Amino acid sequence: MPYHTFECSECIPERAMHAVIKGPGEDLTSCLPLGYLNTIPGTISERGCAFCGAKHVIGTPMKDVIHMSHGPVGCTYDTWHTKRYISDNDNFQLKYTFATDMKEKHVVFGAEKMLKQNIIDCFKAFPHIKRMTIYQTCASALIGDDIAAVAKKVMAEMPDVDIFVCNAPGFGGPSQSGGHHKINIAWIDQKVGTYEPEIKSKYVINYVGDYNIQGDAEIMLDFFQRMGIQVLSTFTGNCTYDDLRGMHRAHLNVLECARSSEYICNELRKRYGIPRLDIDGFGFEPLSASLMKVAMFFGLEKEAQAIIDEETARWRPELNWYAKRLKGKKICLWPGGSKLWHWAHVIEEEMGVKVVSVYSKFGHQGDFEKGVARCSEGALAIDDPNELEGLEAMEMLQPDCVLTGVRPGEVSKKMRIPYLNIHGYHNGPYKGYEGWVRLARDLYNAIYSPIHQLSGMDISKDEIPTDKGFLTRQMISDVNIVDDGTTPSEERPYTGDWDIVTRLRGKTYPKLESQQLGTA
Repeated sequence: MPYHTFECSECIPERAMHAVIKGPGEDLTSCLPLGYLNTIPGTISERGCAFCGAKHVIGTPMKDVIHMSHGPVGCTYDTWHTKRYISDNDNFQLKYTFATDMKEKHVVFGAEKMLKQNIIDCFKAFPHIKRMTIYQTCASALIGDDIAAVAKKVMAEMPDVDIFVCNAPGFGGPSQSGGHHKINIAWIDQKVGTYEPEIKSKYVINYVGDYNIQGDAEIMLDFFQRMGIQVLSTFTGNCTYDDLRGMHRAHLNVLECARSSEYICNELRKRYGIPRLDIDGFGFEPLSASLMKVAMFFGLEKEAQAIIDEETARWRPELNWYAKRLKGKKICLWPGGSKLWHWAHVIEEEMGVKVVSVYSKFGHQGDFEKGVARCSEGALAIDDPNELEGLEAMEMLQPDCVLTGVRPGEVSKKMRIPYLNIHGYHNGPYKGYEGWVRLARDLYNAIYSPIHQLSGMDISKDEIPTDKGFLTRQMISDVNIVDDGTTPSEERPYTGDWDIVTRLRGKTYPKLESQQLGTA
């Protein structure tokens, strides 16, 4: 059997089928870990809740919205500021967070009156913001507060505002993935089709499942607009509330993160006949294939190929420079959901590193099917690991770097294993051709940081060498690289700017070919 039992979890027999090691010749029928099940009591999961999946992952990136949590202040604090969902309106959604701050008395006597007053106060405090999303939490759900009724009353009294209500309390699913589903369906049920957007092109898409982490969505929109495509909305990164109400007028839904947003794409196909096309914005080859897929739908292959050729010529020499120095290094790829399979193969193929483990805290069976299929033999795949299992895996695998979030990342640092934050990013964006080079640079910087050479010394007993001067990363990384004269002279480390997103804002593109809006 390929299942792997962690020593620390032998006392929890239910964990026996949640981790596998991919063996030689094994197919997906024999080596898939169980996924998306209720958290096992006693395992101390690092998962987020359904409320977190709805508000933090999908709702909050909307840029012109007051995001209100109806519950204790800890709920909104936990879902604020831990991901860099930047926007071009001075990051309003990052600067402020809002909560009704329910107390014990509200649980006993109800909190609808307080909620209504909070909504009015928020709109008065920010008069230029006319849109709000309200998220239910466990506390307000358990006492039965009718948030939708309160929102309806406020909109009747303040006709210039619009409010979206998301009933996704923390207990609404096994993990944050349950919240993804709830907000997807709630949005299309309540808001899609209630606003008519301006159609400016014969080629119109919704870009779905991108939350503009450090500018990811803006990088991808640049490619689409250079091809002559109108991006009607981005679900939900750097997008306005009203643009998302007009999603029903797109010709194509281009889906990036299938784990968080496939639900709304499927409903848009059922209700409005809009086809869905899945793409991948990470890695040179997957991105090139994805741009061409979108182009072929509209007959824009020539425009797409020009972008692919230009971007590849510009950034391939820099990716090659890092790949040569990362070759053979071992990494644990421990992301949230879709990066499990977006990155499992391409990071090996294009950067030369070896993915020795993948995991997901909330991935479904489909995520593990794709992720494990793309992993090399010997990779350890884990569903919903706890901290002790993560420690045991790192001791067993001895990776050179862990690609994960902040919480498990800080644990790896204590073990003298560097980590990259691939939830909120270290120095993103990581999408696009240049973004992929930035990831390679960050991985290189983490693995070869001189601080890790020093961190293993015990100054109370180890002899401190005095014959060594200042070390750079390249002095460490290039020790075993032999210059035989065959290295292309154009290979070089990253030459891009610190900020590659702001310059895209206000950029002019070829005039779109307009089309009259037809009837629904």
